[in-house]
Amino acid sequence: MARSVSLYWFRQDLRLSDNPALIAAAEAGAVLPVYILDDGHAGDHKMGSASRWWLHKSLESLNDSLDGKLLVLKGDPVKHLAALAAASGAKKLYWNRCYEPWRIARDTAIKTELVRQGLNVESHNGSLLWEPWDVTKADGTPYRVFTPFFRRGCLGASPPRMPLPAPDQLDLVSLAYEQDGIDGLHLLPDIGWDTTLDPHWQIGEAGAKQRLVTFIDQELSGYKEGRNFPARSHVSRLSPHLHWGEISPNIVWYAAKDCIEAGLVSHEDGDHFLSELGWREFSYSLLYYFPDLPRQNLQRRFDHFPWKQDEAALQCWQRGQTGYPIVDAAMRQLSQTGYMHNRLRMIVGSFLVKNLRLHWHHGEAWFWDCLVDADLANNSAGWQWIAGSGADAAPYFRIFNPITQASKFDPEGAFIRHYVPEIAKLPDTYVFSPWEAPADVLIDAGVHLGGNYPHPIVDIKTSRLDALAAFATLKELA
Repeated sequence: MARSVSLYWFRQDLRLSDNPALIAAAEAGAVLPVYILDDGHAGDHKMGSASRWWLHKSLESLNDSLDGKLLVLKGDPVKHLAALAAASGAKKLYWNRCYEPWRIARDTAIKTELVRQGLNVESHNGSLLWEPWDVTKADGTPYRVFTPFFRRGCLGASPPRMPLPAPDQLDLVSLAYEQDGIDGLHLLPDIGWDTTLDPHWQIGEAGAKQRLVTFIDQELSGYKEGRNFPARSHVSRLSPHLHWGEISPNIVWYAAKDCIEAGLVSHEDGDHFLSELGWREFSYSLLYYFPDLPRQNLQRRFDHFPWKQDEAALQCWQRGQTGYPIVDAAMRQLSQTGYMHNRLRMIVGSFLVKNLRLHWHHGEAWFWDCLVDADLANNSAGWQWIAGSGADAAPYFRIFNPITQASKFDPEGAFIRHYVPEIAKLPDTYVFSPWEAPADVLIDAGVHLGGNYPHPIVDIKTSRLDALAAFATLKELA
């Protein structure tokens, strides 16, 4: 008797454990696993360079977990899936849902067409703790403020489902079908990231699980305060693993909950980390209900904001050459590791949209290309929060001072000295603001302002006043 075959379409769920759709496919019989790179439907949201680098590595790890039986293709998914169903005799297709607007539109069309062709299509939630449509206000409208969204909406809803084990038996099908293969996707940018980014990450499901164990065992205690200090190891660094689905948010949620309930960390630290997972849910809810979030100001008055055009200043910001050490250190961390500490994302974002008064779209685009955790929901919501144009956003007049932020959250200058070594020999007094150092101190430290380290590209006080004056013009339009 011929075995029943189902197609399983891997997307942003590159794992075996706690993978609801894969488990359902395995229970139905044999499984033909496939990954399809679809740049055609992505449009403006085609993956950036760092994301493509990570995806290449993650697919290699996943393929190893599948004994080399992952079919890797590129092009139009509906054509490939229909052809694979015909070639394998599959009658069912399984996938976990994605929530980006372009994917929702594409997946809806794919499901309609494949059902018309006689295929049974089944989708599951493998990416979020709560579906966006399950967390709304009493009148059915979406939340636009985080605290009630999380405290009343999420925590007032049914608890997230418990994590599921990997399938006990995974009967994988091999098919003679012309594939592109992982190398054929041409994901690796020719800029040497294997030597710069690779040492900072253990990519794949096993790496994600190990990162979670390390965080829970060694770094969650002290999280609430420690997460603000970029030189300390009190952040989870799970964001790229969560984005690519190498680990599920359910596994992370219950690992933290178990740690709290066992008394291994304080409720204060544990609950604060859970609320950060809540921010991820909030960003996805915003993107689901406001699909123009990546480009359109949620607060439409910002459509009239007088942004500047300054390509030279933008390039200084991108390269970490602004003359403000904490900003430059953060931007260099991004280019060297594909990651940026959360506190630093707020600092560099504020500097871009307020001190330089450049549109948040520039920051969103740069992060999209450079972050290994570049996520449409988080990136868009984060930049709108920084700009003051989003839901529950920081008010525009909240302007992060890069000098006071550095002295408060990198008090010994350890982070700055690591990423801006040209000023590493400056005394603590001047490492946050080298231009204030006397000439002899600069000489002794080997710092040549305008030479090996730039003068500040903008005056922090004057630019703050200019930003507030620009914001005031929006009040006049109200």
